[in-house]
Parts: sequence; structure tokens; C-alpha cells
Amino acid sequence: MEAATAPHENLNRLAVSATTHCLTGCAIGEVLGMAIATAFGWGNLPQIVLAVVLAYFFGFALTAMPLVKAGLAAGVVVSTALTADTVSITIMEAIDNLTVIIWPGAIDAGLGDALFYVSIAAGFAIAYPFAFLANRYMIARGKVHAVVHEYH
Repeated sequence: MEAATAPHENLNRLAVSATTHCLTGCAIGEVLGMAIATAFGWGNLPQIVLAVVLAYFFGFALTAMPLVKAGLAAGVVVSTALTADTVSITIMEAIDNLTVIIWPGAIDAGLGDALFYVSIAAGFAIAYPFAFLANRYMIARGKVHAVVHEYH
């Protein structure tokens, strides 16, 4: 590998890692939120709100874990996790939920319906490149996950 391409490949690798990490937290939150809301018989709006709140929670929690293990102070952990993931999670959640809302029948699909999972997966697949580009841009400038990955 040429020395000139190494930083570019490392940047892409970090951006893929950050985006996949974001996707994981979002997916856990989305599916768990929909499962809880379905169990309680909630309508679409409270279901979406719970899923989004849990997506942020799990995204931030996954970022916070290595920071806590590294022994950082609680304030540093919280501020770093919020800074690292807010943009990426927001992109993922906005695009994913918009996909579910506009996909015919997806908003009313239940946990036992393939459409439920297909529409969420499609939304995340559409969102991934946008979140990747945002993460890559910020990492290239020493922001967000560039800081977090020092503790992985």
C-alpha cells in the first residue's frame, strides 16, 4: 500500500466503523421500540417516538461503553457520546422513519410481518451512505468518532 493512500483508507475504515456502530444502535432501538409499542397497543406516532428515543439511547450507550471502560469522567463520556453520534443517528433515524412512513403499508406492518423488517432494513440501507459521508467528513476534521476510536 502506498503511503499516500493509507490515510484515505484509514479514514474510510473509521467512517465505516462509526456508521456501522450507529446503524447497530439505531436498529436495536427501532426494533425494540416497535416491539414495546406493539405490546402496549400504541398507535403509530407514539411507536415512532419510542423507537427514535431508543435508537438514540442505544447509539449513545454503545459509544459510551468503551469510554466508561477507559475510565473517563461521566461528563466527558456523555459529552463525547452526544457529540460523536448525534449527527449520524439523526441522519439514520430521519431517513429510516421517512422510508417506513412513505412505503405503502409499512407503517401498519406488525412484528410478524416481513414488511416491517424489510422496510426498516431498506430505510437503513438508504440512510447508510449519507451517515457514512457525514461521519467521514467529521472524522477527517478530527471530530466525533476520531476521538472515540482512541478508546477502542
